[in-house]
Amino acid sequence: MGSHSEPSGRAPSSATSLFSSFFSRPIPLYLSAALLRLVLLLYGLWQDANSPVKYTDIDYLVFTDAARFVSHGQGPYERETYRYTPILAWLLLPTAHKTGHALLDAALFSSGKVLFAAADLVAGRLIERILVKSMDAAAAREFAAIWLLNPMVATISTRGSSEGLLGVLVMALLSAVMARRITLAGLLLGFAVHFKIYPFIYAPAIVWWMDRENMGNGRPEAKKPSAAVPLLSKLTSFITPARLQLAAISLATFLALNMAMFTIYGPPFLQHTYLHHVTRIDHRHNFSPYNTQLYLASAFPATLFSSLSRIESVAFLPQLALSCVLIPLVLAKKDLPAAMLAQTFAFVTFNKVCTSQYFLWYMVLLPLYLPRSSFLGNKILGTTALALWVAAQGLWLQQGYQLEFLGTSTFLPGLWLASLGFFLVNCWILGIIIGDVGRRQFAI
Repeated sequence: MGSHSEPSGRAPSSATSLFSSFFSRPIPLYLSAALLRLVLLLYGLWQDANSPVKYTDIDYLVFTDAARFVSHGQGPYERETYRYTPILAWLLLPTAHKTGHALLDAALFSSGKVLFAAADLVAGRLIERILVKSMDAAAAREFAAIWLLNPMVATISTRGSSEGLLGVLVMALLSAVMARRITLAGLLLGFAVHFKIYPFIYAPAIVWWMDRENMGNGRPEAKKPSAAVPLLSKLTSFITPARLQLAAISLATFLALNMAMFTIYGPPFLQHTYLHHVTRIDHRHNFSPYNTQLYLASAFPATLFSSLSRIESVAFLPQLALSCVLIPLVLAKKDLPAAMLAQTFAFVTFNKVCTSQYFLWYMVLLPLYLPRSSFLGNKILGTTALALWVAAQGLWLQQGYQLEFLGTSTFLPGLWLASLGFFLVNCWILGIIIGDVGRRQFAI
């Protein structure tokens, strides 16, 4: 993308000129992104006050309730269904403060949403910084706008989802790795995995990418027949100082944070932040094909044997095989940002719990992949993929609305077929992403 020159002798159209001007400087883009979120925040206040259907996400109420417990000297896990690190509740402590003034109290309560919306902007700036290394600044801002001006991203953050904070952490991690700032990358990786478990999937891709060639420690060695290279030699060449440094710092950061939280909050911290996710059976607002199975499983008391014997208990096997082993091994050295997108897309698609907030996990990486993608190279393919992705979501939401709001049983065949359709669309898109990256030359 970027500014395109007009044919000689033809004046640029006003639309093209306006478009180029918009992206020629950062202020118009980031101001527009901030105004979009401000409008949604103000609209949300109005809807919450005037409509039985609330704009504020239930997760935000969980976060702020936990912050209120913390402000009273209790643990955040006193709030049922709080399944996050205490750090998130600490960040939202201003929401628990009361002044007695209605407008000021509303502003304080919304301060967490402001934080999440601001995180969107920071993530967008990091996207731009990564892209500008391979294209001009105006083109980089065009692609960053896919995140910054995306109404879905802005809506989810202003409703009170904390995924924007993860977007900042992931983009900062990727930026640090590509800048070869290993200590910073290790700190960010350890903190990100503590904050939300899923960024651990990036560790294999980053470690595999960090060979001597990519770290600037020399040219790649000439390829030899595998039989001629002893296994021990391969292992010693893989264990580089940079890889050891990343592993040591990230693990130490992760363990230090967990030990600190366990010291303060005890076993509830481990149970709700980590162990819960092994046996979780959330079925509401869940796009996954496991939705109906999880609903049935939730109707019976959970035991260790019953949990292990249920099909959804092994859902992580194809999920982790794809996102943590196969995709990193095949794609990471060819294009690390695009490989991380493919990892995240696979992780979300194959997860037994798949909600709309999770889509932000891969959407923040999308602008880094699109410039050389088939979806932009072939407009028909790109339009078809987007239309199918939106339509499959819409079909599921229509069935989910009848079930969760109207009380109509749509589990079979409607909701299950809609979940399966959305899953298949995502698998098709994932296949295109993997194919795009797989055809690229290895990084030099």
